[in-house]
Amino acid sequence: MKKQFTRGLILLILLCLTGVVFAGGAEEAAVETVADTTPMTHEELVAAAQEEGKVVVYSVTSRIANAAEGFTAKYGIEVEDTNLKDFELIEKISKEGSTGAVGADFVLAQDGGRVMGELINLGYLYNYVPESMKDVVPEQFQDPLVFSFINKLFIFNNELSTESPFTNIWALTTDEWAGNFQFKNPFQESVNANFMTMVTKPEIADQIAAAYRDYFGKDIVLTTPNAGYEWIKAIFENNLVLTTSDTKTAESIGIKGQNKKNNAGLFVFSKLRYVESKNLALQPIMDMDPFSGFFYPIYALVSSNAEHPNAAKLFIEYLLTEEGFSPWSSDMGTYSSNPNVPIQPDDYPMSLWEGILVEEDPTYCFENRADVEEFLNEYIY
Repeated sequence: MKKQFTRGLILLILLCLTGVVFAGGAEEAAVETVADTTPMTHEELVAAAQEEGKVVVYSVTSRIANAAEGFTAKYGIEVEDTNLKDFELIEKISKEGSTGAVGADFVLAQDGGRVMGELINLGYLYNYVPESMKDVVPEQFQDPLVFSFINKLFIFNNELSTESPFTNIWALTTDEWAGNFQFKNPFQESVNANFMTMVTKPEIADQIAAAYRDYFGKDIVLTTPNAGYEWIKAIFENNLVLTTSDTKTAESIGIKGQNKKNNAGLFVFSKLRYVESKNLALQPIMDMDPFSGFFYPIYALVSSNAEHPNAAKLFIEYLLTEEGFSPWSSDMGTYSSNPNVPIQPDDYPMSLWEGILVEEDPTYCFENRADVEEFLNEYIY
C-alpha cells in the first residue's frame, strides 16, 4: 500500500511538472507566433526585410534559384538557396529546430504528412500568409500555406493510336497490362507513397470498389482492408514496373518505335514537354474511372528560429505573385495557389484537376502511411 501511495505521489508530481513545462512551452510558442505574424503593410515589410539584408531558403524545387535572382534584383536582398530532396529537407529542419541551430528562414516543402507531423506540429515551422494574399489565395490553401501544386497523371505512348488504351484503373490489373505499367518506387519519392496511402482512404476506396464493379461486372471480394489496398496488391502482382525517376519513366514509355499497344505510366504531367524537346510520344488519359492521377502541394512555411523572418515573409509574398512564380509557370504542370497567376495556353486550370485527380490529405497521410508502407514492404522488398 505504501509503495502504491509513493508511486502515485511521484506520478502526480511528474504530471504537475509536465503540465508546467507544456504550459510554458505553449505560452512561449504563442508569444513567438504572435510576434512573428504581426501584420505589416507591404512597404513596412519591404523596409524590415531590406534591413535584414539576407534570406535563407531550403527548397524541394531547383527553380528557386531563378526566383531568387528575380527577388534580389527587385529588392536588393541576398538570397542563399539550397535545393534538397524532400526527406533531406525534413531531416535538416528537424535537426535545426530541435537543437536551435540557425539555418533556413523559410522552406518550400512537400510530403504533407511528414511536414505536418514532424515540422509544424513540433513547432519547427509556422504558417504565414502575406496580407496582400489573404483575399487572393483560396482559404482552403492558406493553412498551411500552399505555394504550388504539382500533378501526376496516367500517361501512355500514343504513337500507334491517340485513343486511350484504358479508362478504368482496374484495367492495369489484367493480363494485357502485365509488366506494361510503370510507376516511380514509392519508397524513393514520398509523394508517391502518399498517393498509395490516399487510395486506401475510405471514401476513395469506395470509389475504387465501384470502379471494380463497373469494369468486371461484379462486386469486389476483399482479401485486404479495403478496395484501395486491393488495387495496390493487384497492380504489384501484375508485374508493376518500379522506376527510379519520372524522367526515366517518361523516356522509357514515350520513346518512339516500340510498336507496343500497351505502354503507360503514372508520372508528372510536366513531362509532356518532352513531346517536343525529346521527340517522345506521350498523351495523358483525362477520363479515367475513378481518377486520372493525383496532385500534391508544396508548402511555403517560415522557420520558428528564422534569423531573417521579415525577408522570408517578403520572399513568400513575392513567390505568390505572377512575377515571382514565373520560373514555374514557364512550363505546364505546376500551378500557383494564387488563381490569378496565368498558366500555359495548352495546360488546364486547377479547377479541372481538382475534379479528376486524388488530392493529397496531409492528416490522413500522417496517420496512415506507416500502415501502407508496411503493406508495400511485402511487394517491394
